[in-house]
Amino acid sequence: MTEVLLRFAPSPTGHLHVGNARVALINWLFARQSGGRYLLRMDDTDTERSRADFAEAIEKDLLWLGLDWDFQVRQSDRMERYEAAAERLRQAGRLYPCYETDEELSLKRKLQMKQGRPPIYDRAALALGEDDRARLEQEGRVPHWRFLLEDRPIAWNDLVRGEVRFSGNHLSDPVLIRADGRPLYTLSSVIDDMELDVSHVIRGEDHVANTAVQIQLLEALGGTAPEFAHLPLLTDPQGKGLSKRLGALSLRQLRDRDIEPMTINSYLARLGTPDPVEVCRDLDELLGGFDIARFGRATPKFDPDELVHLNAGVIHRMEFSDVAARLEALGLAEADEAFWLAVRPNLERLSDAVEWYRICNGRVEPDIDEPDYCRQAAELLPEEPWDGQTWGNWTARVAGATGRKGKALFRPLRRALTGSSSGPELGALLPLIGRRRAEARLMGKTA
Repeated sequence: MTEVLLRFAPSPTGHLHVGNARVALINWLFARQSGGRYLLRMDDTDTERSRADFAEAIEKDLLWLGLDWDFQVRQSDRMERYEAAAERLRQAGRLYPCYETDEELSLKRKLQMKQGRPPIYDRAALALGEDDRARLEQEGRVPHWRFLLEDRPIAWNDLVRGEVRFSGNHLSDPVLIRADGRPLYTLSSVIDDMELDVSHVIRGEDHVANTAVQIQLLEALGGTAPEFAHLPLLTDPQGKGLSKRLGALSLRQLRDRDIEPMTINSYLARLGTPDPVEVCRDLDELLGGFDIARFGRATPKFDPDELVHLNAGVIHRMEFSDVAARLEALGLAEADEAFWLAVRPNLERLSDAVEWYRICNGRVEPDIDEPDYCRQAAELLPEEPWDGQTWGNWTARVAGATGRKGKALFRPLRRALTGSSSGPELGALLPLIGRRRAEARLMGKTA
């Protein structure tokens, strides 16, 4: 039985965005659920745009999401393999030189579309004789190289789209080698998938036509096509493509907004399925509900605002051990489990804990509009030590002395103690504030 191996193959020409993350996550989940391996492949043959700092940032983003890999390759280290494959195709008569300029090709496409024909390369280069090619090269033209597609059906059973069919004569012979000698994605990706024994390729539906071409290319090189799954591309809530908004949806910017990695993972793992999004504490929990067959062909809508709501759910499931180091990094060196359990239910982002730490340990300007009532409540404060029962016992004494109940009893005390009319349960918060601060604040003093 063939080993399951999936790959995520980003180009290090920019930062990862949510569309990339969705593909990376679904590949990772499929590999791990199948007991297979996960390959990170840097598609860095575009030497003009690929940058080492982008590659490093991609690795950092993947690890932040928890998407580790079993091994990594860089296409820039495999150029000899692509040239060797290209030479085999030349010898087999499946790779031929073309001399048209970009401007000439653009003009051909415009004329074809004007005549109502598909913009498919007309194979004019195949009619060139040796003398024609020599003359063009003497003029300074350097050929690019196209793969000669065969006029026959191409079909595969897509794990998302079902049966997909193409006809070779409806596709344009793809350029595999640029005029400067660099291989294009179509060639390098096929060689890597074939030689590294990739068993499944999960990617966006914008690659469907590429897949048809790549299947013929694989067969021409003696390879076997992997299983394919093509996912619909994400849009915004209005159904518009995300391409123009991706700058605001990069993983690094979501991380800067204090969105948790499991918030993103939980959302993207269900987006495009009929199943409701469920907050998961970790990737192991997410694996339990993953099924590639649940993804459909309908266009999924990505709503950034939904992340904030989901993020609160992720935070509320975190234990103190999950966040202790991060709280310290936020400057909350003395935050302990009691503090975390007290404030956790009111956090949307982890950084929200900073304000509640200040309220418990720093100076607060009390919000008092009933000074006599607050002063009376201060006189009824019990002596320390305080615990989870102190709030209930104290407010019962205040109620007995003043006859107050409900909001009239509790709200003025909260506003005086925290400077806010809402927040964590005061039964848990009051012992963290302590008697000295509580008394001072009830008396209208900043403390």
